[in-house]
Amino acid sequence: MPETEARRRPSLGATSWVGLAPLAALIAVAALAGCGPGSGQAGSGLVAIGAGLHGPKGLKATVFARGLELASAFALDAQGRLWVATSGENTHGTDGVYVVARAGTRPVEVIPHLRGPLGLLWYRGTLYVSSIGRVDAFGGLRGMRFTTRTTILSGPVAGGENNNIVLAPDGRILMGVTASCDHCTPSSKWSGSIVSFRPDGTDLRLYASRIRAAFGLAVYPGTSDLLVSMNQRDDLGAKTPGDWLSLVRPGESWGFPACYGQGGAVCKGVPRPLAVLDPHAAAGGVAVVTGGLGPSFGTSALVAEWQRAKVLRVALVRSGTTYKTSVSTFLTGMENPLPVITTRAGGVLVGDWGSGTVYEITRR
Repeated sequence: MPETEARRRPSLGATSWVGLAPLAALIAVAALAGCGPGSGQAGSGLVAIGAGLHGPKGLKATVFARGLELASAFALDAQGRLWVATSGENTHGTDGVYVVARAGTRPVEVIPHLRGPLGLLWYRGTLYVSSIGRVDAFGGLRGMRFTTRTTILSGPVAGGENNNIVLAPDGRILMGVTASCDHCTPSSKWSGSIVSFRPDGTDLRLYASRIRAAFGLAVYPGTSDLLVSMNQRDDLGAKTPGDWLSLVRPGESWGFPACYGQGGAVCKGVPRPLAVLDPHAAAGGVAVVTGGLGPSFGTSALVAEWQRAKVLRVALVRSGTTYKTSVSTFLTGMENPLPVITTRAGGVLVGDWGSGTVYEITRR
């Protein structure tokens, strides 16, 4: 899961996560780090929008599903059904993949006995699941059971944490791989990276390197722009930077562990993030909304902050080959939001890892 100090989330840290901190620490909200483009978080100005949540005026929140404790990843299939992975923090005895046929229906477990599944992707009738040390492809769905399961990728780091997966416009699969440590230089080039591979698992490539923990991945619709939430180092005390939302391009090196946005010689040539988020936020899932929530919201990236119990909105305005951004709070009222996805109707689904509730956000 997204990384934070002291193993905060469902398996996303140095070995798999850096773990979940006590609940009180999860709810505490720190000031935003004041460096980097897009930094500076607007005041909330949120109102009650239903289902116990607070968000911008003009939106409505409803409960889409319950009973999905430890929800870690979402995917929608060709029929519009929601598939949900669940992943524990340090134990994985109840990890699995569930399907919710439609709003209000009971989740049905389809794939049990997984270990730390943090990424889901439906592609050409196959469900891809990234988990600790592997990526599996499940095919031949009959009712509520798959008839085939193939491990298409072992690793790329033995026992390493594989995070979100997303389909690139060229038909390859992209996946974040968490570094094996908080602030040391990993021995494997795959550790602390984003990797790319074919849907059959072959032709593994390094897409981008030296990223401590790339968790949420989203492709801006109609482009090849990859937006990534990045979890930062936790050993720096008062110098700890905010987590990042970044536009990541092939071949880039993001300087982990030496560069964390402080500037100077160690950051020479390192790209800058689009937006600086909260420090120790355990930035999670990312979803891009392009108008479905109304014209006043424009195009934005929504980023779940597991540790801060909120979802941020990063407004995106195209500026040449990049984006100008501004950051504001989008949703509060959850325990540990983690997976986020946009629906075909233009709404947003947000999963609360802590309460097991999936919320749907739509225009009022």
